Amino acid sequence: MNYPNPSIPDSVYQVDYRPYRRQFREPLRTRHGIWRERQGIILQVFDPRGRVGLGEIAPLPWFGSETWEQALAWCETRYAPAPRFLQETEGLVSEIPESDLLDIPDSHPACQFGVESALMMLRSPPIPPAPVPHCYLLPTGAIALQSWQQPWQVGSRTFKWKIGVTSVTEELAWCKQLLQALPPTATLRLDANGGLDWDTACHWLEMCDRLSSANHASIEFLEQPLPPSQFADLLALSQRFQTAIALDESVSTFQQLQTCYERGWRGIVVIKAAIAGFPSRLLQFCQAHQLDVVWSSVFETAIARQFILGHMVPAFTPKPRTLGFGVQQWFTDYLSQHNNVENNTENNTENVWMSLCEQYQKS
Repeated sequence: MNYPNPSIPDSVYQVDYRPYRRQFREPLRTRHGIWRERQGIILQVFDPRGRVGLGEIAPLPWFGSETWEQALAWCETRYAPAPRFLQETEGLVSEIPESDLLDIPDSHPACQFGVESALMMLRSPPIPPAPVPHCYLLPTGAIALQSWQQPWQVGSRTFKWKIGVTSVTEELAWCKQLLQALPPTATLRLDANGGLDWDTACHWLEMCDRLSSANHASIEFLEQPLPPSQFADLLALSQRFQTAIALDESVSTFQQLQTCYERGWRGIVVIKAAIAGFPSRLLQFCQAHQLDVVWSSVFETAIARQFILGHMVPAFTPKPRTLGFGVQQWFTDYLSQHNNVENNTENNTENVWMSLCEQYQKS
């Protein structure tokens, strides 16, 4: 049990952290390459009253965040692995004032999210979110033609399929087959990860427009068809075709989101909160401008997912689109058993931390 330490003022904190590595069940193929391992860092922030908040740093450098190595170096520089306030130890780590705790540059958006989310969890644990629909990420390629059936049986109605990975001729043919195979009430999201050129993007959007009136599953949007550097062309595509365009890589960080809005984007934005910087700032901006948001995963653990689903999604007034968090099936490791951390019990969060500590000691 934790007891307050009266010698330490409430405005200071201590931080402990553990890095983690998670192997994907099978490598994830995207336009950015083959992703075999998810690396991140789990933080514990604790105050003199004995309250503890868990946060997660889950970088995604090809989306504009810092690298895992840079995030780890930041933690090693700022937060030496620390005992809790009340443990008897040879030497206490230095206390960190809140202003210093949140003094994180915009070059480290995943660190900004991890630290502030831990602080917010410490002060106000999230209420377990009501059940909401999630978009199920299908494997790339032709295997998707069979992979939708099991998640459909357990309630998934929106699916995401990555394109721009192999030849456009093959992918167009597979997409048509997938739309025909899916039940008419299903919805499909196509994600190019910025990997198409103008002509290929137009080809895809022409097909999507043609198929939108057919008697089969609908296409909700084409996600990031062109690279972020081609913003003017992305804007032109959104005005030229009936099928909606969603920005993803273009709005990965808060600064990118702000810039795209200032340049005139009013369409769908896919927000990966875990790499979008301070969550309080992000929420304020999204609310102020009533953005059309899809909250999306970066393959974080249940720690960051609990915060996003329990703190950020409920705080966002417009009803969000189907959430992009249907990715848990991509892992079967020592953390997967704690996926029910959304239930928000103290034992669950403590079990996640203990699992990380045990894994950390083995490495």
